[in-house]
Amino acid sequence: MAQSLQLKGKVTDAAAPLAWANVVITSPEGKIITGMTTLEDGSFEMELNKGTYNLKISFLGYNDWQKEIMMDTPVDLGTIVVSESANTLQQVVIKTNKKMVEQKIDRLVYTVDNNAAAAGGDAINAMSTAPGLVVQNNAISMLGKGASRVMIDGRIVALSGEELISFLKSISASDIKNIEIITNPPAKYEAAGDGGLINIILKKGASDSWKNSTTLTYDQNTYGSTTLRNNFLYNKDKLKFTVSGTGKSGNTQSRQDLDTYYPGGLWELKYKGKQKTDHASGRITADYALSDRTSIGAQYLGNFNSPDSKDKTVINIFNTGKTLDSLLINNGRNNQHSNSQTYNAHIISKLDTLGRNIAVDVDYFTFDAKIDNRFTAETFSPDAAFLNVNQAARNISSQNINNFTIKADMEHPLAFASLSYGAKVSFSNSKGAIQYYNTISGSPELDPNRSNTFEYRERNQAVYINGTKKINDKFNVQLGLRLENTQTEGYSQTLNQNNTNNYFKLFPTVYLSYTENDNHSFLFNYGKRINRPGFRDLNPFRAYLNSNSYSEGNPFLQPSYNDNFDLTYTYKGKLRTNAFFNVITNGYGVVFSSNAATNTQIISRENYFKEYYYGIGENYMATIAPWWQSQNLIYLLGSKTVFATNIQAVPMNKMQVYLATNNTFSLNKQTKLQLDYLYCSPYKRGLYEYGTVSGLNLAVKRSFLNDNMQVAVLFNDIFNTTYLKDYTSVVNGIKQVYNENNSSRFVRVSLTYNFGNNKVKVDQRNFGNEEEKKRTEN
Repeated sequence: MAQSLQLKGKVTDAAAPLAWANVVITSPEGKIITGMTTLEDGSFEMELNKGTYNLKISFLGYNDWQKEIMMDTPVDLGTIVVSESANTLQQVVIKTNKKMVEQKIDRLVYTVDNNAAAAGGDAINAMSTAPGLVVQNNAISMLGKGASRVMIDGRIVALSGEELISFLKSISASDIKNIEIITNPPAKYEAAGDGGLINIILKKGASDSWKNSTTLTYDQNTYGSTTLRNNFLYNKDKLKFTVSGTGKSGNTQSRQDLDTYYPGGLWELKYKGKQKTDHASGRITADYALSDRTSIGAQYLGNFNSPDSKDKTVINIFNTGKTLDSLLINNGRNNQHSNSQTYNAHIISKLDTLGRNIAVDVDYFTFDAKIDNRFTAETFSPDAAFLNVNQAARNISSQNINNFTIKADMEHPLAFASLSYGAKVSFSNSKGAIQYYNTISGSPELDPNRSNTFEYRERNQAVYINGTKKINDKFNVQLGLRLENTQTEGYSQTLNQNNTNNYFKLFPTVYLSYTENDNHSFLFNYGKRINRPGFRDLNPFRAYLNSNSYSEGNPFLQPSYNDNFDLTYTYKGKLRTNAFFNVITNGYGVVFSSNAATNTQIISRENYFKEYYYGIGENYMATIAPWWQSQNLIYLLGSKTVFATNIQAVPMNKMQVYLATNNTFSLNKQTKLQLDYLYCSPYKRGLYEYGTVSGLNLAVKRSFLNDNMQVAVLFNDIFNTTYLKDYTSVVNGIKQVYNENNSSRFVRVSLTYNFGNNKVKVDQRNFGNEEEKKRTEN
């Protein structure tokens, strides 16, 4: 029987190790046996059977190095020094523009650095410029999909809604390398989320350097805010670590309008709030190479927010004759504090030279939030004469979430296919509490009928297997299957009500790619997804927004399921035609309804629909001129919704046109101009009707001091039209029309300065990219 023996060595020139040098093993007859390229530290190692071989090491610009090797015991060649070729060119300069968008078999990869509009901004600004991503009303979604989940370096961020938006605002756009848009995630990733996954890949830094980047940003809308970010990266020998921090202080304005057409007359609500943007965040990562094959690492993410606000709501109450009958004025102060902390430890080991790798992640996540909302509602006559105090209250709510996850992933290349498989267990606990105090008498009195404590537990176990096979030079296949078993339990203290739910589900994925030639390629994928309700959606008690509006959860909410089909044709790598068809079953969502008897707006959650959502779009990416790079898309979208429950409403369906263009102009070597525009036509989908949204952004970025300093100016939403408007629903025969503008138009000025040392001596291979970890439900 043949015995496998190790051959290893390290390739250098006269000054430093050589990475990516070719190492080829041939038989005495000249037949290639095996080969590889050297690692970043110039090292290589491989397994060979006993026998005699020829070893050849080659690298562009260097003389070939050759040696006959007799393998009867393990061989360590030590340091192999190759010499430069006498015919080496003294200097070769190749200039090219990095692709803004790259299509892979299971994802779209967007390069952030190419967009000047993201300069000086945060992750939200960067995501807003990515093709097909829509950021609006504290939700991030893909065209043709629902709300998307977000990952950082392959790790799920266990937040949603306002908390997720706040967390992403703490990440500097300049720290982002790529954004991966995964419409149908492979089986390796969590099955949760009907809108796919967005993976934000942060910059790692060169393996032989340290670098510091500092950004100072000032935003001006109605109010102003200042942000200071700093990111430090250091790689040397076996150690790599990153320390980054962000601090922001200032204010922003929020405006909301709601017209409710009660049988007794129109209620015209106008809200204006001044909200603090104060927050601080930090990130620390460390990775250490125990050996050439094994690395360990740890990571900490912390995010702390205090978005306090001072609110004023004026409700003009009209009678049936459309004459102003009275005024209801709510004045309030909303004190909010939240913090989230994530801890991760991981180990990654390369088991052999065949490519088998194992990664184990252990994660712990905690989130705490407290909202103290005080308001007084006073009634006035049409001539502004005080009539009475309608209501005065203090509403205190808190939310605590913690999650523990352990996950193992295995990469296992085989002769017939490349396999990956793994398992994960997750434990989530949530506790939400609401205390409602009536303060109309001057002293707070707890109202037990409007107070509650809700506890929720969720356990999830999952296993998956994924296989990739290259059939030939034209055809690739990737198949996956994920099994998830979930147990949930919710308990309402005030109602003395317990709700449990257990379910076991299979989630298949299919990817097919066919490349006819350089001009024509096709991609097809299918995936099944689950969308679980957030913790707050399950809490059955009421959180009062003001005297005539409250939000309540539903402990009986069930998950919804999505079957997603997607077909993409690419022509010459520039023109992409995409068609999709999605089916949502047992769909749940927010229902805005009104009680005509009490003139109260109710925001509830229900499983109420089944939907067929479809669309076709064109994406065109081109370098129109050496100084002009353009990315354009247009989509025609449609839906058919069927209400599965009687919610006293009629489904609405109307086609939607969405188009966007992003253009980068290189005015000279140091200066870039960014011009972006989007347009979304009015449309109807299910319970809601949406108004027109459009927007024009203009940005200029200039580099100084050999690109070590950048100054950028952004004019965002120049015409103040990129906000939610004419958001209309009719439930119980009562029509509501809603508009919201959270300082969509603003000017941003940013200054970034980079400095560091690219000559740090590195003796060992540097730890590579982090592997994917956890998912936590909200």
